[in-house]
Amino acid sequence: MSVDDDARTDRLRGVLAGQACGDALGAGYEFGPPLGDDAPVGMVGGGVFHWQPGEWTDDTQMATVLVRVALDAAERGSDLLASLDDVTAGWAAWARTAADVGAQTRSVLTTAASTSAADVAAAARAHLAATGRAGGNGSLMRTAPVALAYLSDRGRRAEAARVVSDLTHPDPVAGDACVLWCDAIARAVETGVADVRAGLNLVPSSRRDAWVAWIDEAEAAPPVAFHRDNGWVVSAFRAAWSAVVRGDDLRGVLEVAVRGGSDTDTVAAIAGALAGAAHGWSGVPGEWREVVHGWPGWTVGELAQRGVVLAGGR
Repeated sequence: MSVDDDARTDRLRGVLAGQACGDALGAGYEFGPPLGDDAPVGMVGGGVFHWQPGEWTDDTQMATVLVRVALDAAERGSDLLASLDDVTAGWAAWARTAADVGAQTRSVLTTAASTSAADVAAAARAHLAATGRAGGNGSLMRTAPVALAYLSDRGRRAEAARVVSDLTHPDPVAGDACVLWCDAIARAVETGVADVRAGLNLVPSSRRDAWVAWIDEAEAAPPVAFHRDNGWVVSAFRAAWSAVVRGDDLRGVLEVAVRGGSDTDTVAAIAGALAGAAHGWSGVPGEWREVVHGWPGWTVGELAQRGVVLAGGR
């Protein structure tokens, strides 16, 4: 294996590791106020749901369902988009005992006529029709495995990102966010550079100018600027991108994300997937490698390696 191959594999391993570390780091600060620039941030656990130190939350738990289904599909010579019934059934089974399930996701899963993808997606559309809202951050937080499952096929990756988002979050803007983030993750794996603007041509032209403005805002302000509504997918996206462009390394990115306050685990999980793709597994602090873990009983190293296999590595 060449040096370039080694570096690429390191970045592949960093994607889900970065997500899980951000999720676990933010868990103890969820729903809390913004923190000062110099406030210490650690893998303390606790929080509203009494997480163990280093334990990832629903953000990464939902992502592990996608990982498992995609790996099983690949073994059968199939792919994630052909296995959406398994995805929604997996989420429904997880939600029955999960400590935390996002409000929109829980509503969709509990009102669906069955656990099939068609029925879950129908329940999501009904939720949107009834409430006028389906743009929470719950699909963006789990989207990283889609980037890995379709790493070498940009068109299919964009399609899958939107389809998987629509299962529970049919707001087109939520789908856009997942498309942009997955494209950025894939590019960072290949180049080591994080760039969310590169995927703008994958967003419908009618919404492209809005996304340019939102990205501009993220680059101009720290994550705290978006904390009041970072449960909304656009503000979570802006807060996460703001953290990525302000952190010099993975730890720095995630600490900046958590200090922004409010939905800290989700913002840091989103940021971590992209920062992990840029900085790699080698950027994960050693003490985090020892403690980060979560449902369904995986260590962060095991999750990271499954991400490599998902992308076609070993």
